[in-house]
Amino acid sequence: MSQSLVVMETPEPSVLRITLNRPEKRNALSAALLDELRDTVRDAAGNPRCRVLVLRGNGPAFCAGLDLQEVSIAGGPERSARALAGVYEAICLAPQATIAAAQGAAVGGGVGLLAACDFVVAADDLRIGFPEVHRGLVAALVTALLRRQLPDRVLRDLLLLGQTIDAADALRLGLVNRAVPLDRLTEETQRLSGQVLQGAPVAIARTKSLLDTLAPRPIATDLVHALRYHLEGRDDSEAAEGIAAFLEKREPSWAARLPPPPQ
Repeated sequence: MSQSLVVMETPEPSVLRITLNRPEKRNALSAALLDELRDTVRDAAGNPRCRVLVLRGNGPAFCAGLDLQEVSIAGGPERSARALAGVYEAICLAPQATIAAAQGAAVGGGVGLLAACDFVVAADDLRIGFPEVHRGLVAALVTALLRRQLPDRVLRDLLLLGQTIDAADALRLGLVNRAVPLDRLTEETQRLSGQVLQGAPVAIARTKSLLDTLAPRPIATDLVHALRYHLEGRDDSEAAEGIAAFLEKREPSWAARLPPPPQ
């Protein structure tokens, strides 16, 4: 019997804890995991007894991003990208308050899971990485989320340089809300959940909807736009070289090229 890729628990009334469950792959986001996660969040969104969604990862890492071995096969890139966009949209539009409890590492698409949540509680061992440009990829879907949260200069520094930052820097930049010792991660997440439960559920849902409405465009619209950039970049020869180099554990060889003209 195969293990569930997403584990659900109710540690206390009104709180649903959702755990990514591929610890042997550092919770890399396969299409199957993404489908299961999206359906879990959507089901919870329709449950009036559920007030808080907590997202976490099983094992030493929160999430290593998209499963690059899977997306390197025919048909894999588009399916994974569309599934990832669906997960981000489901989390962003959930009426419940959403909390990511992250430890170890959040990389690439895993950073998007953090950014999609209303709150992020980070363990002090967390490292947040943006390696896409080093792999010939465009962090388009993640950017659609982070563009609402970070100043332009900060975002360029992280994305164009492919930086990795620690929990303290993430807190300083506003990528996370709390940074605590690893052994206090669960305790702090529970404390934050308790604070959320003091608010009225419909008022919280309406406030979340208002925040989305006040943005230049709804998040669903931004994700559609970003998905096009993601797929165009993924079909490029640079992506093929970058992913091959990553899987073969070598440095990529970039050809001198001009980008295509904007559409």
